[in-house]
Amino acid sequence: MEGLGTHIIAELFDCNEFHINDIQKVEEVLTAAAELSNATIVKPFFHKFSPYGISGVVVIAESHITIHTWPEHSYAAVDVFTCGEHNYRIAIDYITEKLEAERSSIYQFQRGMLERDESIKGILVPPEVENVNFVE
Repeated sequence: MEGLGTHIIAELFDCNEFHINDIQKVEEVLTAAAELSNATIVKPFFHKFSPYGISGVVVIAESHITIHTWPEHSYAAVDVFTCGEHNYRIAIDYITEKLEAERSSIYQFQRGMLERDESIKGILVPPEVENVNFVE
């Protein structure tokens, strides 16, 4: 069953703490990732927190690429949401490489599942994800 879009959530661990606290580096990496994946960039916006950490988004015509960093934990949370035909895996792989993440967990979800499958009861949670809760 296909949805309206694909949502990739990437947990990047043991990143280069200097890279993920450098707003210019983070913006360059996410923008290049969007370009490499053939996404159409609409507008980037990034903010650096004090004393450390960055949140940013590259709005793309197909949806968005976002990042939130915790340099003090060498961790970055990245997500790519797309409703178009661009190669989101290239984007995730590029971001992971350039931020020098030593390990990662990547999850893929189909969003906007308009056809209801009555054989599915409740919420499906990948076995690796223990902290996901269905809210409503």
